[in-house]
Amino acid sequence: MSVIVEIADAVAASINGASDGDGFTEPVEAVRAYRPSYDLEQLGELRVSVVPRSVTTANLARQQSQVDCTVDVGLQQRVDAGDDARLDALLDLAEQLGDHLRHKRLPGYPQAAWLSIEHEPVVAAEHLDERSSLTTVLSVTYRVRR
Repeated sequence: MSVIVEIADAVAASINGASDGDGFTEPVEAVRAYRPSYDLEQLGELRVSVVPRSVTTANLARQQSQVDCTVDVGLQQRVDAGDDARLDALLDLAEQLGDHLRHKRLPGYPQAAWLSIEHEPVVAAEHLDERSSLTTVLSVTYRVRR
C-alpha cells in the first residue's frame, strides 16, 4: 500500500480511537475517502472524511529522501440558515481534531512525524450559500524518511 494511503488510514484510525476519551465535544467517525461527496440528506449527520491530498519527495542524503504526505480532514454537515451556534460548534470540533493530531505520531504509522496543519477553508462560503452545509478542511502534513 502507498505511504499516503497508510497515513490517511492511520489518521482516520487515530481520530476514531480518540473519539471517546480525547475530549471531543461530540462523537466522530472518520472514514478514508477519495471523493467525499454527499447529498444533502446524507449531510444531516456529521461526516468526517480523510482524503489523501499530496506527496512531496525531497533529497535528504545520498541515499535517503524525505517524503511529506498531506491528507485533508474534512468536516461536512447540513446547517440551518442562521444557525451560528451549530457552525461555531463544528469549527470548535475541527479545532479539537487538529489539537488531537498536532505534535503526535500516528499509532497506526509511527514512522510518520507530524509536520504541520493548515485550516483552509475554515468555512467554504459557497457550500453555505448553495447547499446550506458547512465544509471545513484541515490539511495535515506528515514527514517520512525513506
